[in-house]
Amino acid sequence: MTSAAHPFVVADARRRLRSAKDAAARVVVTAGGVAVIGAITLIFVYLLSVVLPLFSPASMHAGQAFPMPGPAGETLHLAVEERAAVAARYTASAVIFFDTADGTVIERRELPGGATATAAGISDLAGGGVVLGLDDGRILPVTAEYRVRYGDGGRRIEPDLAYPLGEDPVVVDPRGRAVSAVAGRFDRNGARFVSVLEDGGVVLTHVELRTSFLTGETEIAGTGSRELAVRIGSDELPVHVLLDPTQQWICLAAESGEAAVLRRRGNDYVVNERLRLADPGERLTSLAFLTGGISLLVGTDRGRILQWFPVRNAANEYRLQHVRTFSGSDSPVTAIAAEHRRKGFAAAHADGTVGLHHTTSGRSLAQRRDGAEPLTALAFGPRADRLLGAGDGRLLQWEVDNPHPEVSWTALWGRVWYESYPEPAHVWQSSSASNEFEPKFSLLPLSFGTLKAAFYAMLVAMPLAILGAIFTAYFMRPAMRRLVKPAVEVMEALPTVILGFLAGLWLAPLLEANLAALLLLVVFIPLGILLAGWSWERLPAGVRGAVPAGVEPALLVLPVLALGWLAFALGRPVEAAFFGGHLPQWLSGVLGIEFSQRNSLVVGIAMGFAVIPVIFSIAEDAVFGVPKHLSDGSLALGATPWQTLVRVVLPTASPGIFSAVMIGFGRAVGETMIVLMATGNTPVMSWNIFEGMRTLSANIAVEMPESEVGSTHYRVLFLTAMVLFLFTFLFNTAAEIVRQRLRRRYSAM
Repeated sequence: MTSAAHPFVVADARRRLRSAKDAAARVVVTAGGVAVIGAITLIFVYLLSVVLPLFSPASMHAGQAFPMPGPAGETLHLAVEERAAVAARYTASAVIFFDTADGTVIERRELPGGATATAAGISDLAGGGVVLGLDDGRILPVTAEYRVRYGDGGRRIEPDLAYPLGEDPVVVDPRGRAVSAVAGRFDRNGARFVSVLEDGGVVLTHVELRTSFLTGETEIAGTGSRELAVRIGSDELPVHVLLDPTQQWICLAAESGEAAVLRRRGNDYVVNERLRLADPGERLTSLAFLTGGISLLVGTDRGRILQWFPVRNAANEYRLQHVRTFSGSDSPVTAIAAEHRRKGFAAAHADGTVGLHHTTSGRSLAQRRDGAEPLTALAFGPRADRLLGAGDGRLLQWEVDNPHPEVSWTALWGRVWYESYPEPAHVWQSSSASNEFEPKFSLLPLSFGTLKAAFYAMLVAMPLAILGAIFTAYFMRPAMRRLVKPAVEVMEALPTVILGFLAGLWLAPLLEANLAALLLLVVFIPLGILLAGWSWERLPAGVRGAVPAGVEPALLVLPVLALGWLAFALGRPVEAAFFGGHLPQWLSGVLGIEFSQRNSLVVGIAMGFAVIPVIFSIAEDAVFGVPKHLSDGSLALGATPWQTLVRVVLPTASPGIFSAVMIGFGRAVGETMIVLMATGNTPVMSWNIFEGMRTLSANIAVEMPESEVGSTHYRVLFLTAMVLFLFTFLFNTAAEIVRQRLRRRYSAM
């Protein structure tokens, strides 16, 4: 037989085993904590890697420069095909198509009939349409077309010149005065042209088109021209003219900066306003449309580029408004070219400086000076990755790297004056059916909506969860607590998509139809509970003693149900008597308070229901975990249970309660499905409880599937994810700091 081990040996072995287990647990917990921190850090680094390119500066790299293709003389207009492999140069006598790689002339098309062009205007930027003004009082619309051919030599681009109205120029002035400036636009019914003649006369020409039902061919059904009786200032002659794409207004401007805006009235145009587009003494040197034809870009002899666009005034009339100013050089602006699909543009100055600018972000992005000669014409490639400039006998090129010009601190967080808006505003609108759309990437409405949703959710959840936790942990009988606490915690397992579904399809219509009943319920329930408590205290002691202590809440179920029934029973009569039979309509019509069916009230109730279990569970554990000897000692010294609760239990449990609130707030901030399904997802900035909102998380869920990978929209959505990440990080950090301070403060109790 072996002798039993000595007790000291057994105890020592147990201590060593316990120490080994403690060490292993310490390693595992430490490794787990480090892994969590590492995972969060990697998430942050990944978000940062996607977001940082948004703020990378634009660049212009000089490409090959070569002698001007074609005949010497002024370049009236430059245009570049989609892939920027071929460009077109419009001169007085011909259109020259050339290879942008080396300047080799690919095709030369003489103007029909030996015509001589004196002016050129864009009629369709995206489609390559140009209208040429001739020296004999006629105009000639032309369109550059490019056909891609594939053969033994590989891919080949064949340029051609098309004539939308035929090769015969349209007569605008029978007296044969030369056209000094021209603008034109096409629509499905015809075309309109505005021509400025050499003596300052302004002629409006309308061409009616007819499409054959059988052949589908388009032919001219009729033309008409008339001279507009319009003057600019006292003796000013117009030298610039623009016609907007919808053919609703015309802008005529003189070199002095004086301008007249004509609005369409039926088939006629009348002067709508006269204004000065530049400061007194400042000369106007260039005038162009920003893409979309809403904003005017005005270049001056002081190197400034001013953006103007129509804004409704107090009388509901459109008036041109100066919005912002750009400057890249002190020398005069000689040419302006707008991007085809974005709100950016390039401007050339007399000293050879060329700059890139963007109107929405309000930034001057880049500039270069690769020669001293002034450029008289600029052209962007349709993809905005190539810029061409025509100077005196030389053609310059730049490779443009400008992927995210729309983004700036002001565009993300400040008020931006967008086109067609009456004033600067915070707006999120990331997409549209039009290529000429101005993206609006303000993050403030989304951040505001996130905080608004969390605020109303906490407004519902905090009182119910914290007061319920206090009663459950401090006053409720243990047997009932063992039933209530798990039941509340089980609520947390309910999927939020189910809550959002119920909130959007059931709760929102119910609240709209019974809004008065809900407001009565908010009043009746608290008052009813107070009345029930007051009545309970006045019952005979024998009756109260028959009910076990801590079970009293069960008795409140019937009064609460009765009060709920009463509120809904009185709701309709109250609406009929005081609110015209429909409270939501009364709020909108009488008080001017907007009401949406899916609103913040619905979100507050649904999200509050989701947040209550989190706050309740942590707060209840904090209150229940207060050492028993503290409350017993207080009671032994003569304090009442309420005094003990307020002065001993709650201060001791305050760190845990505060943590519960902040964790619940973090849950509300990051919630997605409820706000996605229970609100209108409209990014408005209003604290109105009867309006909806759009949150950061819901915005990501809605728009990420439709965003193009690597686009500005895509990266801005990742930026919203980073903002949401920082929100929760900052709130949780602040909560931990406060919790630690409260813990140190009450640790001595």
